[in-house]
Amino acid sequence: MVERTFELPDLGEGIAEGELVSWLVAAGDTVEEDQVIAEVETDKALVEIPSPYDGSVTRLHHDEGEIVPVDAVIATFEVEGDEEAATERDSSSSSADAEGSPGETAADAADTDAAAAGTPADAAADASPGESPVPSGRVFASPSTRALARELGVDIGAVEGSGPGGRVAGADVRAHAQGAGTPAGEEPAAGAATASAAAAETAATTTADSEAVAAVGNGTAEAVEQRESGVGAAAAERDRTLAMPATRQLAADLGVDLNAVPASEEREGEPFVTPDDVRAFAAEGSDGASGVASGVAGATTTEEAKSATEPVTTADERSAAETPGEGAAAGDLADRPGERVPYRGVRRTIGEQMAESKYTAPHVSHHDEFDATELVELQEELAAVAETEGVKLTYLPFVVKAITTALAEFPYLNASLDESAGEIVLHDEYNVGIAVATDAGLMVPVVKNADEKGLKQLAEEIRDLAERARNRQIKPEEMQGGTFTITNIGVIGGEFSSPIINHPEAAIFAMGPIKKRPWVVDDEVVARNTMRFSMSVDHRLVDGADAARFSNRVKELLAEPSRLLLE
Repeated sequence: MVERTFELPDLGEGIAEGELVSWLVAAGDTVEEDQVIAEVETDKALVEIPSPYDGSVTRLHHDEGEIVPVDAVIATFEVEGDEEAATERDSSSSSADAEGSPGETAADAADTDAAAAGTPADAAADASPGESPVPSGRVFASPSTRALARELGVDIGAVEGSGPGGRVAGADVRAHAQGAGTPAGEEPAAGAATASAAAAETAATTTADSEAVAAVGNGTAEAVEQRESGVGAAAAERDRTLAMPATRQLAADLGVDLNAVPASEEREGEPFVTPDDVRAFAAEGSDGASGVASGVAGATTTEEAKSATEPVTTADERSAAETPGEGAAAGDLADRPGERVPYRGVRRTIGEQMAESKYTAPHVSHHDEFDATELVELQEELAAVAETEGVKLTYLPFVVKAITTALAEFPYLNASLDESAGEIVLHDEYNVGIAVATDAGLMVPVVKNADEKGLKQLAEEIRDLAERARNRQIKPEEMQGGTFTITNIGVIGGEFSSPIINHPEAAIFAMGPIKKRPWVVDDEVVARNTMRFSMSVDHRLVDGADAARFSNRVKELLAEPSRLLLE
């Protein structure tokens, strides 16, 4: 019998971690290959994790509710096998990782091996004094951050994370690399541990540099790294910078160009500026950043490092004095009673995506109404036929057909803006997202190639996607690739809305309720079934006139829905 460790597998493109919702096995249980052992919630879906082995569970490495990074060891199994061959394979795997393979870092591998053998990680580190110490705790970092650490020759276990729960970001790794004073990719000398006056002086200098970088914060450390690598001008030339509204207001109050502020974080591959970044930049200015850079590069005493950090303290005090409302509000919120729910998973993803969309794409909303009498009559007639075949036909498939038909005539509403390339992408496929309200938040499964499907097929596919979204069984790829989104506010209540675009799409259509309202027919006011709807478009791609023409075409098709049967 041999022990095998199992790492949290890749959960989907761009997903670096997941919340361990529940264990379906316990230590000592016997399991079969492909048996579901755990449920992990990502920011997109609830994923079932199958066992890779036949054997027994010897150890579960994480508790329910923990946030677990992809590639972290989550369980250890005892399986039948050739122990000698297993040892050889494990040794080969560790060597590959040490050489920079896409899997665990060498530090992670040592941690895993120590854990499997029942030996504390720090004891394993002590046994190899010539190597970088292995952290005793788990390191929260994305694969790209780990790859950056390997590039810069940084022990990621020694990096202090600034993200939620101590998560290590790329900026933290760069700051640590600057503070350590070790050039990227260069290994420390073998005799560095020898005590000498020169070594002591170097250690003092390194300590001073580390203190300087730690004191100025991630934003300024990033600026230092950029300036020394010759790309300091890149921050000032950014075309797009992500930041929360409060941060943008703070930058305006302090007279700071937000695009010139070095970002300490990234969101979706774009620089994300925090209030601390703005304050540090405003206090230091370009001269201050240069001073800190030269201090980190050539400081030789602790006094010089401290003097380089003094303006940061002044910056915090000055910003607090200039924006008392912000600090007071944060303090009041921290002290207020009430239940506290972690802001993570699907809810956090929704919040971040909506904020990015709202503050990236200039929204224009359009509201309208049409006589839906014929639509109601046709839906009732066809729904009775579809029901005999086990299909529930609602109004939504009719709307999807009308939307895809109109999109073919107005391609800029089925488009996206590729900002990095400076190009508008006119999609040649019609993938319609359907917003679904779930207990975890709003999810948008996508009906692929909706223009090629009939009413009955659309009804069946929408029902299936919505049901699996509510049960958290939908796959991440089934919520990707949308080109246009439809949401139905009528089923909940309400007449109109101003929906937020599902960025990077160009538009979103919100169905209102169909009900009897006063309507003018042949100069007489009569009761007619009408539908109200709302639409938002990205004004960078779609003008208000085009949005109105598009909505008029949708109205025409839905007011005389028999035309849709020919599509």
